[in-house]
Amino acid sequence: MTDYPKDPMMLLSWVNMKLRDFYPSLENMCEDLEINAEDITTKLAEAGFEYNRELNKFW
Repeated sequence: MTDYPKDPMMLLSWVNMKLRDFYPSLENMCEDLEINAEDITTKLAEAGFEYNRELNKFW
């Protein structure tokens, strides 16, 4: 399991960089890094961000 940033803004930056540079989808990233997609989505939603599948990023 990959450790990821706990601060929402750092998490946003980290996730979007991983999605942009390495993964075609949030599901692929979470499966590969062995992290829970729901945890990521919830933490970022609490900060006002949502995942856009077409753009493959949170905004």
